[in-house]
Amino acid sequence: MTTPRDVTLPSRRLDPAVVRLLGELKPGDRVTLTHTVRVGGRTWPATATGTFRGVNYLSTGLTTDRLAADDIVVPTVHFARDDGELGSVALDENTKVSRA
Repeated sequence: MTTPRDVTLPSRRLDPAVVRLLGELKPGDRVTLTHTVRVGGRTWPATATGTFRGVNYLSTGLTTDRLAADDIVVPTVHFARDDGELGSVALDENTKVSRA
């Protein structure tokens, strides 16, 4: 898995410190990711720690028949938990990434 040189969101800005750190991380580095979960009017932080595997883009597509250029792509951090489970977190402007 490779990490893109420029990690961007289609319509919002990622924290420059997060983008810089993602560019510095190598597979095998320990990371902690904190993502804000929102359901209805409630929000809470969800934290995951593991071994960094890489960054890739997830193409989510759309539920309607549109042009291929309208596909939504989201940068996603891939990692392995300590118990061996593989995980990933889709980045947004509120996601925090740090070295563990």
